Amino acid sequence: MRVIADLHLHSRHSRATSSDMDLPGLAQWAKRKGIDLLGTGDFTHPEWYHHLTRHLLPVGEGLYAYDGVRFLFTAEIAAIWSHDGRVRRVHFLILAPNAESAARINGELARIGNLVADGRPMLGVSGECLVESVLGACPEAALIPAHAWTPWYSIFGAQSGFDSLDEALGPAARHVFAIETGLSSDPPMNWRVSALDRVALVSFSDAHSPPRLGREATAFDLPEISYRSLLSAIRDRDRERFLFTIEFFPEEGKYHFDGHRACGVSLAPAETRTHHGRCPVCGRPVTVGVLHRVEELADRPLGHRPPTAIPYCSLVPLAEILAQALDQGVNTKGVEAEYDRLVHRFGSEFRILLDLPEEELRRGVPPRVAEAIAKVRAGELEIEPGYDGQYGTIHIPFPTEGQELPLFA
Repeated sequence: MRVIADLHLHSRHSRATSSDMDLPGLAQWAKRKGIDLLGTGDFTHPEWYHHLTRHLLPVGEGLYAYDGVRFLFTAEIAAIWSHDGRVRRVHFLILAPNAESAARINGELARIGNLVADGRPMLGVSGECLVESVLGACPEAALIPAHAWTPWYSIFGAQSGFDSLDEALGPAARHVFAIETGLSSDPPMNWRVSALDRVALVSFSDAHSPPRLGREATAFDLPEISYRSLLSAIRDRDRERFLFTIEFFPEEGKYHFDGHRACGVSLAPAETRTHHGRCPVCGRPVTVGVLHRVEELADRPLGHRPPTAIPYCSLVPLAEILAQALDQGVNTKGVEAEYDRLVHRFGSEFRILLDLPEEELRRGVPPRVAEAIAKVRAGELEIEPGYDGQYGTIHIPFPTEGQELPLFA
């Protein structure tokens, strides 16, 4: 059966996170989105861990359930250390095989730093030592470098990252079998770096509020849903079980282009080089984005596809599509009402965006919405790339004035 998984998210115990990131909120939105398996997020936080173990129902094979939605224990760790005269800040997603294993990991990490202050703890430990500590406490756990290209907090980021997994993790790199590509990159960008052929590319949302769940996710075909079968599908990159990743259009990510947000300056990598890495307005260094960083490490041309590549699809969240089709703000009552109506009628957001045949789509949704979804599926979009913490802007082109599609049939 097809399983859509979103394993990277945060609870209300993380900084800058919605108070609705609790089990009822997560379960409700997972059903709306069409997500079959969620990470718990933040299992390292004592209060959240206690809450999870009180309210999640064990259903076997490392999975737990709440209100009909399955969960597995996950957390994100910020590792901070000095290497070659630079401070490195690398975030890791941790997957644990069950609650008891998560508790053992917590016990080990508590020796390193404070787990109480934030749902995503910041620990003064090298990536190599973090991997060794987590696997020492639980050999079946998995560590995945999170949002691997983000400038400030990732394993390959321009500001604090490395040029390779081996440089970042030393001998512990052999234990890492996947990276999370993040919102500002997609698989084709990563395929240009041959050193990444040995790892799987996964995508998850890193959601801080329930509506953000599933903005990126990974789809599997698992005869039985279990922690072991999930990890095996990722590790083996078996295309019979690891079906595809669901991606942002990378230009929409916050760090796709280079730039300086304070001056409103957005630059393609070639433009940054022309300006010698500095803002043409104020002269300060620009934030080097993901596309630039990929180009620095790439040893293959644009368009290269390795034979082991897993398929992917790029989507725009349904609320954003509705906002443009209805000419309203994303957070307006009109968009919310239409979102709820469509999800109630068709079952979930992913069914609408991924699975609904075009004929059925055009029969069941307003004409402009149907046209907008068709254009997203075809990639017929105009995108102004994101830069320096600013999300990119996606515009869905509609017919010219005089040929406008009606909002509603």
